[in-house]
Amino acid sequence: MAAGDVQQLLDHTPRHGTVGIRDYAILMLVARLELRSVEVARLLVDDIDWRAGEIVVRGKGRREDRLPLPADVGESLVAYVTGPRPRLDARHVFLTCKAPHGPIRADLVGDVVERACRRAGTRKVGPHRLRHTLAADMLRHGAGLTAIGQVLRHQDLATTALYAKVDFIALRAVAQPWPGTEAA
Repeated sequence: MAAGDVQQLLDHTPRHGTVGIRDYAILMLVARLELRSVEVARLLVDDIDWRAGEIVVRGKGRREDRLPLPADVGESLVAYVTGPRPRLDARHVFLTCKAPHGPIRADLVGDVVERACRRAGTRKVGPHRLRHTLAADMLRHGAGLTAIGQVLRHQDLATTALYAKVDFIALRAVAQPWPGTEAA
């Protein structure tokens, strides 16, 4: 998926109504912070430090990471939490829109991305594809695998290498013909 397609998903997500505001905030976390579906579903109100502009992400293996909270992501969260979010004593940020209200499941994040793809007219992808998109985009812009691994919060560089798949179009532009053969 191209980086522009990710922006299209955001541009075509409504920012009104209970579902639209919630889904936009979810998409912002997935597209801008590259959170996994389960990390979005586990996000607690206490995990957001509004004053410091940070968010605590509870990832794989009970790992907790503090990430900066970009202004646009923070604004989408504020719009949801102070707006149509059901008024419950729930600690989870994201709640179901239909009663009985409770924390969303991780698979709802995939549904949100799928609906955004349909609205934007792009091919259907899952939330994980957005992580691959970021890794490939960072690689194209000269970032090393170590930096990409830090952004994606990988513990193993081999995992990052799988995400940062080779950009064959960029590779063709710099590839040299094999010695003794003519360039095609």
